[in-house]
Amino acid sequence: MKFTVTLSLILLTIGATAFGQGTSSITETKNMAVTEKGLIKISIMYPFAEGKTFNMEYYETRHMPMVAKFLGSNLVKYTIEKGLASGIPNQPLPYMAIGTFYVKSLEEYQAAIGPNRDAIRADFVNYTNVVPVILVSEVVR
Repeated sequence: MKFTVTLSLILLTIGATAFGQGTSSITETKNMAVTEKGLIKISIMYPFAEGKTFNMEYYETRHMPMVAKFLGSNLVKYTIEKGLASGIPNQPLPYMAIGTFYVKSLEEYQAAIGPNRDAIRADFVNYTNVVPVILVSEVVR
């Protein structure tokens, strides 16, 4: 019985590795989900509307890095998404872009953003003429 179990584990490991599903990638995926659980997610969404503009290059290279610096060590990561289409065919694009910050502490986020809010808002004119919608949430999975 012990030989059969050991042989099965060896074959499973060889098979998983051969198909690019080695145990390390499985472990990394599980760890990533666990790492993000409990983080605070700040989503800054820029609604699409006729006549509205968004300069993705500026947002990616200047605005988001500026805000990320304000957040310091509380920041775990940030992402930038460019809207492509609605989830329903032939419907308008809901958002032109979404920027997301993942932080450890909401209180630290608010303490960092508060004194820099005017600088952040003043930079909007450099990349958009849209008023963003902001959602603060907790990652549960």
